[in-house]
Amino acid sequence: MKAIVNVALKQGVLDDQGKATHHALDTLGFKEVVQDVRIGKQIIMELNAATQEEANAEVVKMCEKLLANTVIEDYQIEIVG
Repeated sequence: MKAIVNVALKQGVLDDQGKATHHALDTLGFKEVVQDVRIGKQIIMELNAATQEEANAEVVKMCEKLLANTVIEDYQIEIVG
């Protein structure tokens, strides 16, 4: 079973990397196309779990303890397989 975790800064938290990337895209001619940029990270893990519910519960614990700083970041979990 595979878990895909996407972690990104919460709305309202300044995303310096996103701002820099947005500025770079503007200067490369994409000003009319790109309205905003947010940078995050994706974590892909192979899991040994009996059910998707068990896998999801374990990944939530991982996110809350290590993978995401829940004060300033949100996370989304997708369990595949």
